[in-house]
Amino acid sequence: MQVLTSQRAIPGRPSRVQVWSALSFGSVLLVCALALLYLVVFAGFLDSFTPAGRPTTYQLVTGALAWAFALTAPAGAGLLGLLRLSTGIDRYRARKPRITPAVRLARSIGDDHIVATGLRLPDGSRIVPELVVGPFGAAVIEELPPAAAVMSRGVRSWEVRVGNGVVRTIENPLERATRDGERIRAWLSGDETDHIVKVYAAVVGTDSSVERSPSCAVLAPDQVAEWLQALPPQRSLDGGRRDRIVRMVRAAL
Repeated sequence: MQVLTSQRAIPGRPSRVQVWSALSFGSVLLVCALALLYLVVFAGFLDSFTPAGRPTTYQLVTGALAWAFALTAPAGAGLLGLLRLSTGIDRYRARKPRITPAVRLARSIGDDHIVATGLRLPDGSRIVPELVVGPFGAAVIEELPPAAAVMSRGVRSWEVRVGNGVVRTIENPLERATRDGERIRAWLSGDETDHIVKVYAAVVGTDSSVERSPSCAVLAPDQVAEWLQALPPQRSLDGGRRDRIVRMVRAAL
């Protein structure tokens, strides 16, 4: 199976500059923290602020400031550096491409299939996470949110916990996949009034409480390849039309 990946920047994904700036700034802060710690503990920084006799008011003030700096600066720089490094690592992980369901099972899917990830439709409506083109036509495959994160499942919308206790309302994943399939069908069929490309829709996850709809299948992660192979071939999709679809998908990536 051939995998085509979008080369466009995905909205919300950190840039390389953001990743490296966070890692660089965090590293500099940690080096500064170690240098300050050496200065305070081993280089006798506080000795110069310790008066030999009765201290003056100036010496008391400067000594208090020096002790405050010695106690807070190394720790503050170290903590801030660790936070920036953690942010940089999180941004780096966010930049890594997601392994979509069909790509995960690529070895089990025939060579006559092509999967495109991060496909942005020409109308700019939204990004389709995964589109598989095969003898059957095309299939939109999207992932369900983790079952433990779903607070409520409505007909039109779901409430999902996205982290730090934040609850976000999202479109029903089955309806979203169905609507994406309709957009893909209209796009791929184009001006061919005598030929409509068949487009199927499926969501993938482990949430047993989600039932399939008439227009969208519900699959376990290990059922994707079997489902694709079971789709009936579209006899009107000859080599020329299939090549046209592949060219359109490549151009949209």
